[in-house]
Amino acid sequence: ACSGARVALALRPLGGRFPQPPEGFADYAVEVPGQGDRFVPYAPVDPEEPALIVAGREFTGAEVVERARAEAAERGLTGPGSRILSGLPFDTWEGLHAGLYGPLATGGSVVLCRHLDRLADDALDKRVESERVAVIAR
Repeated sequence: ACSGARVALALRPLGGRFPQPPEGFADYAVEVPGQGDRFVPYAPVDPEEPALIVAGREFTGAEVVERARAEAAERGLTGPGSRILSGLPFDTWEGLHAGLYGPLATGGSVVLCRHLDRLADDALDKRVESERVAVIAR
């Protein structure tokens, strides 16, 4: 048996506590309380302020949105329901666009796949079919 402290987590809505914790266990909701209630007022975002730095280049919020929308069509993301399979890293604009901003700008979705370059052609075809992907970014 476990000689250390044992903690149980109730699967109750909103992180509720156990009505009666299991014998020999500490109740996670009691021992590790959630964040306190704090009101943080909404602070509008200035679209001309820096919002992203990637690969040494700084983009404003407006630039991120404009580029995401403009380049989505070039990449083949045509609108809601468009689905892209991306194996690109997130350390370049191209990777961030394929894996996040492009699908977000069009209402599409993304399937992320590490080491896409190592996937055999038949395995890639199966992945494209099973994930219902229309565009591949690699």
